[in-house]
Amino acid sequence: MNLSKMLYFIKKLKPYNIVKGLRYLNHYGPKEFFNRLFERLEPDEVPYGPWYESHRATPEELKRQSRHTFAYAPLISVVVPAYHTPEAFLREMIESVKSQSYENWQLVIADASPDDERMNQVLKVYADDDRRIVVRTLKENLGIAENTNAGFSAAAGDYVGLLDHDDLLAPDALYEVVDLLNKDRHTDVVYTDEDKVTTDLSEHFQPHMKPDFNLDLLRSNNYICHFFVVKRSLIERVGGFRREFDGAQDYDFIFRCVEQAKKIGHIPRILYHWRTHKTSTADNPASKMYAFEAGKRAIEGNLMRMGVTGACVSHTSDYGFYNVTYPVKGSPLISIIIPNKDHIDLLKQCIDSVTELSTYQNYELLIVENNSKEPSTFEYYQELEKRSKVRVITYQGEFNFSAINNFAVSRAKGDFLIFLNNDIKVITPGWMESLLANVQRPEVGVVGSKLYYPDDTIQHAGIIIGIGGIAGHAFLGMKRSRTGYLHKASLQMDYSAVTAACMMMKREVFDQVEGFDEKLKVAFNDVDLCLRVCQEGYLCVYDPHVEMYHYESKSRGLEDSKEKVRRFQTEIEYMRTRWIDLLKKGDPYYNKNLTLGKWNYSLRP
Repeated sequence: MNLSKMLYFIKKLKPYNIVKGLRYLNHYGPKEFFNRLFERLEPDEVPYGPWYESHRATPEELKRQSRHTFAYAPLISVVVPAYHTPEAFLREMIESVKSQSYENWQLVIADASPDDERMNQVLKVYADDDRRIVVRTLKENLGIAENTNAGFSAAAGDYVGLLDHDDLLAPDALYEVVDLLNKDRHTDVVYTDEDKVTTDLSEHFQPHMKPDFNLDLLRSNNYICHFFVVKRSLIERVGGFRREFDGAQDYDFIFRCVEQAKKIGHIPRILYHWRTHKTSTADNPASKMYAFEAGKRAIEGNLMRMGVTGACVSHTSDYGFYNVTYPVKGSPLISIIIPNKDHIDLLKQCIDSVTELSTYQNYELLIVENNSKEPSTFEYYQELEKRSKVRVITYQGEFNFSAINNFAVSRAKGDFLIFLNNDIKVITPGWMESLLANVQRPEVGVVGSKLYYPDDTIQHAGIIIGIGGIAGHAFLGMKRSRTGYLHKASLQMDYSAVTAACMMMKREVFDQVEGFDEKLKVAFNDVDLCLRVCQEGYLCVYDPHVEMYHYESKSRGLEDSKEKVRRFQTEIEYMRTRWIDLLKKGDPYYNKNLTLGKWNYSLRP
């Protein structure tokens, strides 16, 4: 263990944290507890504290922002439901709003503590001193939802932002929001990145660098959370907070807002600081177990309003994270396409794992023979052709992954296609059902799976555009037992691409984008295909519940000859030219503050 991490760990060994640790030990059990503990204690590639200090707005930048004149300068109301807020927290929250470089704001504090004389005195002083601060004193505590709604009713702004009574805004938060609104006036909803801060504000930690809007991730976890700003007219349309969702009232509200928003904006900048203390869910998720049940109901509400019937929402072992299992509609024929050249040991392992383990039975296997030389290979083909579900077809010509698969699709009978490498071993019995349930959703075009190397490290958990120059696999080489940055390796979410080592597509979507690009013979053909599918408005979904082993491209061999290296460089340049705008702008399902040099979601230096 890194010495600095060890010292940090020892420093944290206080009675409260020990009790907290025991609570988590009881929840996870010894094995999972220590897996998570050691993962948490891994040294940061780039320490966040110094990174934050070098990336926060400087006094000079804030001064420049305060002098800036926007063409569109909306009033933004920041609504804070407050209840017996400790005086220090209250003052620091208010000062964080008063320190905004953008000055056209209103702070609405819904005070549900009429009997707290000291709190009332502090609020009166602030309200008397600054007319932008409005205090609405409630007769009683109505609960977080109704208290917030009281604040909404007093908000006069064109947009409304939500701030908890013990948290803080970065001084450039509202400026950045208005800057985005000026770039796109159709934006109804804006959210930002956030971090956590200790009770005494001495340390910033656990930065949450978010992707642009990600439907499947939102159904796995309320990743949007803070800072959330929404057009007031949209609030009036969807309604405010609902008390039956207390504990996850913001999750339910966010769902209802994004469902009807014309456009959803994301600012990849830390603009909200979530204070941790003994009773906050930031520090102790178990302190509000009822909130996670409310979160489950918020997801179920979203599914119902979006017309999704038959889906099942369940909790994961990690507090506040969820699985959504979609229903399979009917029993359509699935065509599984497996290109092959010799290596019948691998092919046999692959086919046996499909036929012996799969619980879904309406499928056909298309083995695409390409330039095999071993007599034993053709003997095995003869055996396979005796099986009713298997066809062996031959592609004549040099190896071209794109052309081979396009050829196979032209001969496939299914309405759904699975592209499967011959060096894959299925280990999830319901793998086809899980992929099919996702790809049958009307908004989804492609679904990929979670792949492991034989040593139980991750080979694929989604593809990030820009890593390694063009694209790279997320969490490559991470231990299977770990869940990664904010559990993303184990959450269903949307990516820009997934690997065709195991990938399912709708046949109609494959035809719509005209299949694989045959100019990409070996590399990046799956990435290019997924990007074109996304370009047509479909989602590319990573399903971590479909798990397989991948014995990585043994049929094709290594990229070690001059000809192969030249071809690889040509394909890199082809991708760079085709997708130059995306490469410059950055992957919308990643975050510009995260590194492109590694797979592990570490900070960009």
